[in-house]
Amino acid sequence: MAHNEFASAVITETDWQADLDNQCQQLSTQLTGRINLVVVFASGHFQSELEEIVQNIQTQLAPQHMIGGTGESIVADETELEDTPAISIWCASIPDTQISSMRLTFERTPDGGTFIGWPDEWSADSDSFIDEQSIMLLVGEPFSFPADGLLNRLEEDYPRLQAVGGMASGFHSPGENRIIVNSEVYNNGAAVVVLQGGVRMRTIVSQGCRPIGERYVITAAEGNMITGLGGKPALEVLRRIYDDLPTTEQSAMQNGFHIGRVVSEYQDDYQMGDFLIRNVVGVDSEQKAVVVADFLRVGQTVQFHIRDQESASIELKQLLSQVEAPCAAALLFTCNGRGTRLFEVESHDASALTNQFGNIPVTGLFAQGEIGPVGGKNFLHGFTASIIVFES
Repeated sequence: MAHNEFASAVITETDWQADLDNQCQQLSTQLTGRINLVVVFASGHFQSELEEIVQNIQTQLAPQHMIGGTGESIVADETELEDTPAISIWCASIPDTQISSMRLTFERTPDGGTFIGWPDEWSADSDSFIDEQSIMLLVGEPFSFPADGLLNRLEEDYPRLQAVGGMASGFHSPGENRIIVNSEVYNNGAAVVVLQGGVRMRTIVSQGCRPIGERYVITAAEGNMITGLGGKPALEVLRRIYDDLPTTEQSAMQNGFHIGRVVSEYQDDYQMGDFLIRNVVGVDSEQKAVVVADFLRVGQTVQFHIRDQESASIELKQLLSQVEAPCAAALLFTCNGRGTRLFEVESHDASALTNQFGNIPVTGLFAQGEIGPVGGKNFLHGFTASIIVFES
């Protein structure tokens, strides 16, 4: 079996040409095999020059596949470079891994919409060429690409395919964020690579919340409003939970709280990672309802959650510690609401990877929505760290 190799580099100068040439030279010497995949993330400072940057990387490293995009802040190895110029380049020589790259776009149709850009072999009705070890890596443009819709399509057509990634960030208007697919830069759609076989990969999704109160079955709901929990008005249940909390947790709840839906109803016991976390966006006093940023239905089991830096830190460390095999590299998609907006220390999530796995090549971005599997199903998240680790 051929040997897998990984390497990374970062450029922090706005006058980037000389540094990029130097870093690409070093990357070429670090990797002895053909570079199969390059992942590039650049802060918004480089938006207007991104085509030129991508062409330079393509010329010097000649990767078989390249993917990337813009990020509000950029991850480079153990550092999260917040609101500062940064280009992070991550290279993989993984010769036994089959890689497909594509740009997907969404087009509205009378039936709702369709995704354009699948390779010919993906048009088949069967997902027999996908196995449980296959991973889709996706960087989407948030204003033009409905990631939720794609994940629903994957669940129907390719249920065994794990999806990990995030939405490009740094700009708040359509047409400004960028995605990279091989030698091209686009302002819409999604950049996608699918990795199959060869290198062993593992996904980690840290939603950073901890449960409060008891679990309840939804007994009445309408759209995104939960009106009944355990046969009682939902708002009454919520108030009772709040009254029973210690002062510190009441304070955390006042800063915002969430609801976790059990992903698998067939478990006897539930841990942090067994819930899909969704924001509670308000309450409706008249209908005694809790309003959620998702559509929940009668019969689902839910539990309220709070998010703070302590619970987010503990959960991420717990999940990383469960990876038993040595790791050679990682990709990190962390929410732009994490970083120093959540943690008192800088580079929290990137440092957690380094502390667990050592000084491995890591790249990533602060995303405007993170993608990753929970309970065997792919979801679009918020306030989450979604990670792929590549085993040695």
